[in-house]
Amino acid sequence: MTEAKQATAMTAIKHQDELILVVKRTHFNGIDQWNGLAQVDYAHYSTLIQAHKEFLPRSQMEIDPTYKQIIPYLVFTHENKYFLMQRRAKATETRLQNKYSLGIGGHIREEDIQGADITAWARREFDEEVSFNGNYTIEPLGILNDDSNEVGKVHIGFVFLLHGDSADISVKSELKNGFLLSLEECKQFYDSMETWTQVIVNFLEKNKRN
Repeated sequence: MTEAKQATAMTAIKHQDELILVVKRTHFNGIDQWNGLAQVDYAHYSTLIQAHKEFLPRSQMEIDPTYKQIIPYLVFTHENKYFLMQRRAKATETRLQNKYSLGIGGHIREEDIQGADITAWARREFDEEVSFNGNYTIEPLGILNDDSNEVGKVHIGFVFLLHGDSADISVKSELKNGFLLSLEECKQFYDSMETWTQVIVNFLEKNKRN
């Protein structure tokens, strides 16, 4: 095995063994009947997470649907265009490899929790995942649950719309490229999008703004 392959393997092991933020599914009242993006009271759910949060090994949580992994999922927009990205072929989450995504963000570790609520954690995730030269405001869109597939069963997404004042944005980490596209242009990649992004595209299409 080459040094590069060894480094990749070690990184994958590290990601699988890290302790990540989870909450037992039973604390999300009615979640079994909730599929899609719901506009909810973020303050209520921030309080719920603070009260019931646990940090457990990711390798276990990926196969345990009795828990939900808490994922900030940030969608960047600038002048009616959205930042569409593609995951690498060797992305940590194998089930999402090469998929297109509007969502910037990822798992939260205990050391990631800086600030009082999930909005502050989301800002940290944005700074980790992309390079952006500009200012932005954050608008909560809703909470996304999708139990229709194995990835969705063990995750719940807190979706934010980031309104940026600059187009100077680029990807890093396991995202290999990204482009600012209109919603219509994004829809050309619909069949190759991860499920959560498809849900958000449908939501944005339904709730178009002038």
